[in-house]
Amino acid sequence: MIRAMKPKDIPAVRAVAEASWHAAYAGIIPPDAQDRFLRNAYGDEMMARRLARSVMLVAECAGEIVGFANFSRVREGGEAELAAIYLLPGHQGEGLGTALLQAGLAESAGAKFVCANVEADNRTGMNFYTAKGFKAVGEFEDELEGHTSRMVRMRLEL
Repeated sequence: MIRAMKPKDIPAVRAVAEASWHAAYAGIIPPDAQDRFLRNAYGDEMMARRLARSVMLVAECAGEIVGFANFSRVREGGEAELAAIYLLPGHQGEGLGTALLQAGLAESAGAKFVCANVEADNRTGMNFYTAKGFKAVGEFEDELEGHTSRMVRMRLEL
């Protein structure tokens, strides 16, 4: 089941973020940089801000939150940003990522395109976005808590 995130879901979403980040970025981003990022990006204050200013969706399986997605509101020019889409490693490949993406797109009425930034060495992420029709439109370096990552800007035309 996909539904809107509620404030009471913050601890579960934080747990999904931690587990999925450590699995996705093992050997790519040093663990200490991951931990610093997760503390900042998924702390209570930032999560409250995300809930207030963006579209936060969760995926539930047997009453447990096993994934989430974070979309921006549609901006001028018709752009929406997919800031995050993560699933617990044991629930990848079950169609939940696709369901989160589709639900987020439904919430982005009026968007002409959706963009996402993906770490270039995150093969699972790159494969997911490519399979969903996203196209690479550029590359850039991003500093993440003292670690420089090579990012790919992906875009889905709607």
